[in-house]
Amino acid sequence: MQSLLELQTLEISGVQNEITSAAIVTLRGRIPAQVLGHYDRLRVRGKKGIVPVLNQVCTGCHMRLPLAVIMTLKHDEDIQLCDTCGRYLYLPDEKQAPHSTRTPASEPSRTPQSRRKSQPARIPA
Repeated sequence: MQSLLELQTLEISGVQNEITSAAIVTLRGRIPAQVLGHYDRLRVRGKKGIVPVLNQVCTGCHMRLPLAVIMTLKHDEDIQLCDTCGRYLYLPDEKQAPHSTRTPASEPSRTPQSRRKSQPARIPA
């Protein structure tokens, strides 16, 4: 998956010179033909072929993924595709994943509100 991610990064960067062309050829040689064929079909349609999973959500289609898919990615057992958009999935490293700036301690605490029924306004006679 790392080779596929590097390939996508080089192809999306748009920089075309001898060094990047040689790196692309080398990376394409390392990736199995079936995986490369599926990746190329996605790229032809203008989509990313491999996307990270953040908070159990595919960042390609923004759909929640089943826990079994997440666990397979965590254990690095097999290649996983998103059932909705068909992109390859990977879990980013902890240092690469963007974290939320809000922490639970910084969130405002909620005070429970009473649930009494509101009474109609009284009109003086």
